[in-house]
Amino acid sequence: MTYLMSSPLVHKCRLCLYHTITSSTARFIQLKHQQQRTLFLAPRQRDVHGLRPSQDRTVWWPGFRGLFCRGGVEGSKQQTLEDLTKNIRGRQYKRIIVMAGAGISTPSGIPDFRSPGSGLYDNLQQYNLPYAEAIFEINFFHHNPNPFFALAKELYPGNYQPNLTHYFVRLLHDKGQLLRMYTQNIDGLERLAGIPPEKLVEAHGSFATATCTVCLRDYKGEELRPDIMKGTVPRCPTCKGVVKPDIVFFGEELPPHYFSYLKDFPLADLLIIMGTSLEVEPFASLAGAVRDSVPRLLINRDLVGPFAWGTARHNDVAQLGDVVGGVQMLADALGWNHQLEALMAANAKKATEKEE
Repeated sequence: MTYLMSSPLVHKCRLCLYHTITSSTARFIQLKHQQQRTLFLAPRQRDVHGLRPSQDRTVWWPGFRGLFCRGGVEGSKQQTLEDLTKNIRGRQYKRIIVMAGAGISTPSGIPDFRSPGSGLYDNLQQYNLPYAEAIFEINFFHHNPNPFFALAKELYPGNYQPNLTHYFVRLLHDKGQLLRMYTQNIDGLERLAGIPPEKLVEAHGSFATATCTVCLRDYKGEELRPDIMKGTVPRCPTCKGVVKPDIVFFGEELPPHYFSYLKDFPLADLLIIMGTSLEVEPFASLAGAVRDSVPRLLINRDLVGPFAWGTARHNDVAQLGDVVGGVQMLADALGWNHQLEALMAANAKKATEKEE
């Protein structure tokens, strides 16, 4: 029996069984997302970024088992922000995943989608839409693309500049500690900050590329800029079809690279979540996709997702308050301020030279 349990044949069988189970699970998850075929971008009740700024504070919980835990954490030492910064600085974390939402872009001047009185949905009335969400519905776009391109002129990359949060993630990459950044934003500020495209998963698409809605010819996003800035709907020179930026609309499938999470999240050794309400699925569920042993750091105005459901883990840490202030505090603790300032100054100089 001892020989049988350790024989090459048994090991091979175990490996085949493991491969079969993981492959089937991956196919099932992908199938479920494909069956949905719709990215739920509409708000539920409120958005965290519309809340009144609160005093910066760090929150932690006593160790207990949560929804995503599989046991074995009772009595474990509660993680603190100091613990996390020590391990980042000491390079114990080399495969960091960052999840980000609109809250990291609002400090750059971009309004988020849901904040009462200042969100994009509230400002869309000028386009005479039947309802605000119609501007991001693919069927409405095919019927009338003008409102979307009027909005695209406002949001188009280059109109706004990255802020400290984007450069912090860029610095993680420069130090070789960023596995991937998963962003809900379509503003392209991550790319402008110098985060390589291969390190980005833009869950809701981006303006970086575009596709003809008729002949499916591919375009670079910059090719659309002249028409969009003039207020003209871009047309394909081949078939005269409307050329649409590769933004994920209601009624469209998620971009294929979104499913990188199937291989990324099991490899992560730290998850940083910042500036998101974690209300939009399936993006929100990624917060529970890392292993139980992996610390999760939330930098946000309020507790969200598993941090708010009472399912937090002993290694969860939440830094509540202004997002930029929270990232600044983290950079201070890491001793990265001078590097961040130098990085931001270099990029600002480059942007100025480009304009000239």
